[in-house]
Amino acid sequence: MQTIKPVSKLSRILSSLFPWASFFQLQTATLVMLGMIGCFGAIATSWLLGESTISAFFDQLQFWQENPPTWIEAPQVSHPYYLLVPTAVLFLLAQGVMILSPQPRTWARTVVVSILLALTVRYVLWRSLTTLNLADPLNGIFSLGLFFMELLVIFSSSLQLYLNLRVKYRNREAEKMSVAVLEGRYTPSVDIFIPTYNEPEFILRRTILGCQALEYANKNIYLLDDKRRKEMRLLAQELGCKYITRPDNRHAKAGNLNHALPKTSGELIVVFDADFVPTKNFLTRTVGFFQNSQIAIVQTHKSFYNRDPVARNLGLENVLTEEEEISYRYSQILRDGTDTAMCCGTSFIVRRSALEEVGGFVTDSLSEDYFTGIRLSAQGYRVIYLGESLSAGLSAENISDFIAQRQRWGRGTLQAFFVKSNPLTIPGLSFLQRLVHFDTSLHWFTYLFRLVFLLVPLAYLFFEVVPYKTTIQETLFFFVPFYVLQIATFSWLNARSRSALLSDIYSVSLCFPVSLTVIQTMFSPFTKGFRVTPKGGLRDRFTYNWSLAFPLIVISILTLVNFGHILITNLNQIAQSNPSTDTQLIGGMLLTGIWSVYNLLVIGIALLIMLDVPKSDIYEWLPLQRRVKLASANETVWGTTTKFSEGGAEIELKRWVHLDRAVNLEILEEELTLPGKITHSDLSGKFPRVRVMFEPLSLPQHRRLVEILFCRPGQWTQRETPGELSSLWLLLKVLLRPLVLLVLLSKKKTKLIGLS
Repeated sequence: MQTIKPVSKLSRILSSLFPWASFFQLQTATLVMLGMIGCFGAIATSWLLGESTISAFFDQLQFWQENPPTWIEAPQVSHPYYLLVPTAVLFLLAQGVMILSPQPRTWARTVVVSILLALTVRYVLWRSLTTLNLADPLNGIFSLGLFFMELLVIFSSSLQLYLNLRVKYRNREAEKMSVAVLEGRYTPSVDIFIPTYNEPEFILRRTILGCQALEYANKNIYLLDDKRRKEMRLLAQELGCKYITRPDNRHAKAGNLNHALPKTSGELIVVFDADFVPTKNFLTRTVGFFQNSQIAIVQTHKSFYNRDPVARNLGLENVLTEEEEISYRYSQILRDGTDTAMCCGTSFIVRRSALEEVGGFVTDSLSEDYFTGIRLSAQGYRVIYLGESLSAGLSAENISDFIAQRQRWGRGTLQAFFVKSNPLTIPGLSFLQRLVHFDTSLHWFTYLFRLVFLLVPLAYLFFEVVPYKTTIQETLFFFVPFYVLQIATFSWLNARSRSALLSDIYSVSLCFPVSLTVIQTMFSPFTKGFRVTPKGGLRDRFTYNWSLAFPLIVISILTLVNFGHILITNLNQIAQSNPSTDTQLIGGMLLTGIWSVYNLLVIGIALLIMLDVPKSDIYEWLPLQRRVKLASANETVWGTTTKFSEGGAEIELKRWVHLDRAVNLEILEEELTLPGKITHSDLSGKFPRVRVMFEPLSLPQHRRLVEILFCRPGQWTQRETPGELSSLWLLLKVLLRPLVLLVLLSKKKTKLIGLS
């Protein structure tokens, strides 16, 4: 549990003056935020109460909204469809660029980013000059609040667009730097730290074996056990790695790592979380960078050998990319262009001398990795990112742990405002680096904004508020080009790691709990300590997370009622064609209706995500094809594996023969024979299939199996996400045919069991 609670100078002064007021124990960042909220609240209250100066100011703004400059108005055309011509032209231009450059090259990025930034400026001018509804204080407060949040989201996306012009890919640099390592001219000593707290023994065994398989001689492996478990000490002895523990758990993972620093001596330190297994070439691809004395940390791409719970619960494991892919294939690449790559706690390598220079790993935050990188950057060192999949670990295994992990990350990142390593104030960073770090913190507020975007359409249901005014013509001319081009290029810019629609599904699933964490952190940043995400568990039944789903259920019901209210009470004004009707308000209500329909779609998918499917095997099954020979006492048959795990294999046989239950499975390419038992057979397909579960393996057999499954260089390939239309079709199918119904029908069950 973290116990350090830095208190600002201002808070200490106020506390000494007013010792009875616990309010003054708040941090400076919290007081600044409260001051801003108080300022806006005072203005809103004065407006609602009719204070003359405030009312006159907003009356003038409303007058400008009703009389915008002619250059911001939609052109007069004979038919509204003609206003879609700019969208069509820009869309075709963007499609042409993406076809010519499937992987974004510099010229292609420049063209697309320039178009998007120009459309963004055009959209913001339109929104600010014509669409705000300031007719009365209530409408005005909602309208301005929504616009302010939208501007923050646009700021973040525009900054990322700009950073697209500065991207760096370090694959060629890694190739060049690795030559000296491979030739033996540069082989600094490397200490590999594997911190552990409560992870199961079978997970750590896999990780240690993977680290021992690294193709680098000058290394030492340390198991850093923070729970002082006898079985971990015995595991280290069995496998031949070194074991370090400590008498307490102060400062959690950061304290564990710092405790090991003076007990080791390697020039470089590699950190792998307990569930992350490196490929054999991890060190040969990363160590060479440290020939440059300015480089302090090399962070690598994190892959996962299981699917995240969102993909599993939707039944789309073979379709969706891992949720974190957009971070490692896009955000980290952008950050690397400004030397602000994030150290992510695992699968990184750090220079010991630089780390000791800044006092070791930061201990006053949950995100010790992130702030350690900031301290090193502030000292003039470089933190860089190599976007190669050189290791893989376990994603959270159920939706509640998945969300809790994101809450911890959000809390740790937002502690930036309250620690000495605050990237906005720490000396040594450039303005652009501070801006990028600020955007990292702002990212967690976008979940709060997403929650507001779910709630804003309901303002009409409760208060008859329309937070924006627009006509159909203006929407087609200003909004549609901006929105369509953003959507059309989103996946292309992020290396097809995530579609915009799928990103929104994740955001909606997380928005309630993460928003609560953001608010709580800004008021009480150090009340919760480090919690290790559980791994390696089993579930024998479906489990519905009602506590996570309940807020979404309430919002979906209210959204449905709101949509019906709009249809029944307002659309008749269009049919009546009443000339006195404000066409801009009608346009705003129509957009609210469309917005409500979209919200219902994404909430419906998010509710399905809350149903955790069973997990019956502690081992992850990987798609791996290997030519094998199955031999029993009397028969031998050849086949090809379709799936493999540490516990067994599924094999497609060339022909069916009657095998004894006890068999030996020989992997011909690897010259490895494993004993097992046939547990299942399937003769329904073109080729018969059998499942073989392995008998207890010897250490050499298990070592070779881990190397085959997890340590092959290049094995963690990066998949492409479905496009926007494909994503929409997939989600509609999931929404209409929930996974649980498919599973139950396939098993010919008539009722849902095990739902809790």
